[in-house]
Amino acid sequence: MEYLDFVNLNYVPSPSDLLCTFFVEPKGISLKEAAGGIAAESSIGTWTELTTEKPYMRGLAATVFDIKNNFVKIAYPVFLFEKGNMPNILSSVAGNVFGLKALENLRLVDIVMPDVLLESFKGPKFGIKGIRELLNVSDRPLVGTIIKPKLGLRTIDHSKVAYDAWMGGCDVVKDDENLSSQNFNPFEDRIIKTLEVKDKAEENTGENKVYMANITAETNKMIGRAEFVQENGGKYVMVDILTCGFSALQTLRDQNFNLVIHAHRAGHAAFTKKPKHGLAMRTIAKVSRIIGVDQLHVGTVVGKMSETKDEVLDNIAALKTDMAGFRKVMPVASGGLHPSLIPALIDTFGRDFIIQAGGGIHGHPSGTTAGATAMRQAVDAILNGVSLREYSKTHDELKKAIDLWKT
Repeated sequence: MEYLDFVNLNYVPSPSDLLCTFFVEPKGISLKEAAGGIAAESSIGTWTELTTEKPYMRGLAATVFDIKNNFVKIAYPVFLFEKGNMPNILSSVAGNVFGLKALENLRLVDIVMPDVLLESFKGPKFGIKGIRELLNVSDRPLVGTIIKPKLGLRTIDHSKVAYDAWMGGCDVVKDDENLSSQNFNPFEDRIIKTLEVKDKAEENTGENKVYMANITAETNKMIGRAEFVQENGGKYVMVDILTCGFSALQTLRDQNFNLVIHAHRAGHAAFTKKPKHGLAMRTIAKVSRIIGVDQLHVGTVVGKMSETKDEVLDNIAALKTDMAGFRKVMPVASGGLHPSLIPALIDTFGRDFIIQAGGGIHGHPSGTTAGATAMRQAVDAILNGVSLREYSKTHDELKKAIDLWKT
């Protein structure tokens, strides 16, 4: 078989096909031939005996069914994949094809899995609905912070920062992506102490609070850490999903802990940042949702992250679109955020998202508690249709924040 044998622009995909959209820039061959090459090399290959000695295998070949500009759509028969095996699926559609000499650039822009595959994964346990029920917050964005500095704090200092943030109005306090179980802040000690002050903050504020503990580690150790969090009354865990891998993430989800899974995307830009090559964040978002995360970082538009508004909206849509009955996943905005950016954030995200600010809370002139209060005040102002400047006339914490962080 030749590459062009895998192209049939009259083909109508079956409901059971897995569909991929690629951005393709060929090198030395036509776009049509390059498209066929992707379909061939990500399915059954081009051995000539497939059409002679083993003709039944032709039904397993992927088919290019649409080419517009440099965007190519390919349908994969579901029988190419093992149910419940995400590494197998991704090794096929996003594997060796990226190394083909005949391709200058290749980007997996989108993936749509059929229900027969989706049903072999658990999907989110909580999602937006479950998270809102857990926190008893129904009608506003959730306000969160990341402990800063991200590394170096002793356990007692870490818990103090968390407590101050909760007292100021944060719903959520999160470890940063590279805090694990270093000597200065051992995991077990940190869990016990931080959950203790969480309970104290709940008692003092009358609000539900959550602590997202980073359990990222070797898979068995990660499972043990999740068990420790649950045994000590925690409700959340955080995982660096790309550095620990989708298999480890799936193993964690398959334990069916009564824990919300917060997905940090550390390392994503190695795959997503180049606009013509790699994986779109939308694809990672869909795969993560299918495996079963409950919330995921998706970019900010504003702040320090590089994604455009269209890209962030695509990521959000991937977390919320109808998908075999899976729960919708809570988007997380994080990276260079502060109270002055709240109007733009709500304009992009609506109300269903988590505002995750580090320096934009801890860097407040009056400290962490005032910084958290200023963030809640900014949210309240916008949801009540009042400008930040007007609201700040009667809310000193917000005034100091927007005087410091100007847009």
